This record gives sequence, C-alpha cells and structure tokens, in this order.
Amino acid sequence: MKVLISDNISQKCIDILKDAGLAVDIKVGMKPEELRASIGEYHGLVIRSATKVTSEIIDAAKNLKVIGRAGSGLDNVDKVAATKKGIVVMNTPGGNTITTAEHTIAHIVSLARLIPQATSSMKAGKWEKKKFMGVELFNKTLGVVGIGNIGSQVAKRMQAFGMNVIAYDPFLSEDTANTMGVEKVNIKDLFKRSDFLTIHTPLTPETKYLINKKSIRIMKDGVRIINCARGGIINETDLYDAIVSGKVAGAALDVFEKEPPENNPLLSLDNVICTPHLGASTKEAQENVAVAVAEQIVDYLIHGTIRHAVNFPSIPADQVARLQPYINLAEKLGGFAAQMFEGGVTEITIEYRADAAQINTAPVTIAAIKGFLNPILLETVNFVNAPVIAKERGIEVKETKSTDEGDYQSMIALRVKAKGKESYVAGALFSKKDPRIVYIDDFKVEIVPEGELLLLYNNDKPGVIGNIGTLLGKNHINIARMHFGRERQGGMAISVVSIDAHASPQIIDQIKKLPNILSVKQISL
Repeated sequence: MKVLISDNISQKCIDILKDAGLAVDIKVGMKPEELRASIGEYHGLVIRSATKVTSEIIDAAKNLKVIGRAGSGLDNVDKVAATKKGIVVMNTPGGNTITTAEHTIAHIVSLARLIPQATSSMKAGKWEKKKFMGVELFNKTLGVVGIGNIGSQVAKRMQAFGMNVIAYDPFLSEDTANTMGVEKVNIKDLFKRSDFLTIHTPLTPETKYLINKKSIRIMKDGVRIINCARGGIINETDLYDAIVSGKVAGAALDVFEKEPPENNPLLSLDNVICTPHLGASTKEAQENVAVAVAEQIVDYLIHGTIRHAVNFPSIPADQVARLQPYINLAEKLGGFAAQMFEGGVTEITIEYRADAAQINTAPVTIAAIKGFLNPILLETVNFVNAPVIAKERGIEVKETKSTDEGDYQSMIALRVKAKGKESYVAGALFSKKDPRIVYIDDFKVEIVPEGELLLLYNNDKPGVIGNIGTLLGKNHINIARMHFGRERQGGMAISVVSIDAHASPQIIDQIKKLPNILSVKQISL
C-alpha cells in the first residue's frame, strides 16, 4: 500500500511509515489539480494545514482509505465528502496543547512588558526607556474565554504569575471550576472584570465576532486582548477602532480572519503584537504530531485499528452497517442539545428504547457525547477523546435502556442536566436509516437534523409563522422546511425552521423583536 505526504513533516513520520512496509511518496507543494491527478493511486494521505482536501480531491481518490492530519485542526478537509466515501479522517488531538498554551503565555507577557516594541526600538539604535512602561501581571485579572485543554493550561500557568483567573465557558460546571482554582462567570462579567482577556474557543456561528464594538464597550478601559485561537472571533475593524481610541491598551494576535492578512490596519499599530499563526510551531509539537499520525495510519492500514478518527468510531467492521445509522442519529442529537442548552452541564443521560436498547450502545453513546462537545470546544473532539474530555469537564455520562417501544420502534434520547434545570431531546430512525428529532422537551416534533435550523419558542397565536417567513424572505434567506409543535391551542409553541443560509446576528435580533416570539436560537448541524 502507498502513502502520500503532501506537506512538510518530520522525518520521523516518514521512517515509521516505511518501517511498517508502506511505500511512501513525498510531494510537497502540489497544486490542487496535481493532487487530484495523482491521489487515485494512494491508500493513505498525510497532511498538515497547507493541503486542501476538497470534495473534488476526494472524488478522485479511488483507493484512499485514510487521511491523517498531523495536528488537530481539520478545516482543510471536507469531512462530509470523506465520510460518504468511507474514508477515515484522523487527527492528532493534544499533540500541540502545551505548545499553543506556551505561545499564548508568551503573548501575554510580551503584551504586558512591550518586549517586541522595545526590541525593535533598540535595534534601530534608540534607548527609549520611558516609552516602554509596562504593567505587572501580578494581581491582575485574566479572563479566559473557553477553558478546554488549551485554556486550562493557560489558566494553570498564569496562576503561577499571581493572576486572578476568571473563566467563561457555558459548559463548565462549578465543581470543575473550583477544582481548577478559577472563578466561573458569565460572559458579560468576564468582559467587565478582565485586565487581560485571552480567547480559547472554536470559531462557530455563535463565537463569530464575539469580540466586537458592543462587547468592547463594556470592558475595562485599558484592557489587553490576546487571540491565539481562531481568526474571525474578533471583529478586527472594531478592535482597531478601540485601540486607536485608547479603550483597548493593546492586543496580541496569532490568528487573523484572513491569513495571511492583507492591508490589515491592525498591523500598523505600535501596541499590537502579532505572529503568523505560530501557536503549534515548535519542534517538539511538530515531532509529536508527526509520530502520532504515522502510528495511527500504520495501525489502520496494516492492522485495521482505528484511533483518533473524527468521522468514524472504533468498532468492529462487521458491526458498522447496523450501528452507523444510530451513530449518525446520536451525534446529531448531541449537537442539537449542545446548541439549545445553556448552563454548566453536570450530567448527560443517553436513553435507549425498544430496538435501540439491543444494539452495542458504547460507540453510540460516544457519538452522542462527541456531537455534544464539538460545537463548544476549540480542540477537535473525536470518538476516542470525547469521554475523556467530558470527564475532565465534570460531565457525568450515563446510559439507560428500556424495551418499551412507546411511539417509536427505536428511539434514542439525551437528557442534559445542570444545577436547577434539565433539557430533553429525542430522535428516531425513519425507514431504519433516516434520522429525525421527534421530541424537544415536552413538544412532539418531526425534524430533519441537518443544515441551519432556527429553534423558536413562541406564543401560539395567528401570524407568527407568516411574520417569520416574511422577515427571512426580505433578507433573501430561503426556508427549506418548517416544523411545529405546541402544548395546547393558544399556549406555548415551538417552531423549527430549516433555512438554506446562515442567519446573521442582526437577522436573529430582528426575529426576536417579532410579536409573540419568546426566544430564538440558531443551530448548525
């Protein structure tokens, strides 16, 4: 079997693959058309971030069995197309956690003491001691947005500097926060109290432009902002204006909305420190992920063992056909529940009823947890690390099984609990393969869980649906499907609108202002 390496990678990766008896070709810097023309002869593909594995590339990959990413991010791989073709997509989670955390800390310290600016000044032959007056980190408040693997490592290390660490993470429990020695706060309080604010959350529709003119307005005067996570979480125009006005004392950026940045005014500001997406760029991290991806590909191609797959569970081949529809359903339910629920989650119970109670539920439960965690974490969650991450975050995972058929021959439900509240979402398989959401709390529905969905709670009054349709139409957003449920005539109702395009925050705000609308959430599946 043959493996193609299309990006620069440590020699250790090459050696491991060859020692296992695999033929290895190294072709770095191929154009898309070159990769498409040659990919058909390979069984494995090793990439980093430069290679874009599009649906066109995957269509041409007649023999490809596995794509291995030396790193965690998989934005450059069309995972849907790969899954449909039966190609396993692997990454190396955790290999660059420490490296990225250390890079963030370097940015924090450099921002506090103006080290890059002072260096540049001295190299220009100047001695401007008074110009570069810094601030201490001791007794300052560090606000951490997203306290997963990387965020928690940053918090731990900055506590050693004597910083007071507060954290916003909608799925962080109080017990876990206490164990970490951080104070859990809501996002508004974090903005208000932070002297330094560091971001460690994925880029999602909910986190897009999380840092903007409105959120900056409620921050402390002189706040310093650090982003080593993803470009697009910060509205760069708003950040520029805030720095120029003096509201924000400075920023340290490793990522940008467009990379490489072109004519970005932030780069012209003296109190902006920037690096070209170097979060994972250390010798140790690159060797770690290179060795890991090589070992995973060998395990799969030679032994048939799947590790750290993001699109496929580690289950015996003879069980795949039966379990795959349940796995797909559970993952969709998890993603839906995560985006509809708010609060520090302490417990998730996956309930299996009727035929679903007879299957091998272990990989299905993992799929549900993976689906739940994926929308809220920066690091890639896969079938291997999902249970570990849930445990680290103080989420207890339970299973229950019942032979009672109820309304459906086979049903899976997620019951999500936090202190003082509970949320419930259930799904079933139609025609033994097509997933549907059939219950949201006490509302009976029939929802196709895919694409962009608007979840609305509303008063059951005439004109609600018409108003929603009219508003979306004015904003050139087409409605694909609509689903409804209500507790009783004239009472509370639920509406789920499937739309063909993502609705902007401004459109969501307009919907919220419509008569009889109680709440609106946008859910991406």
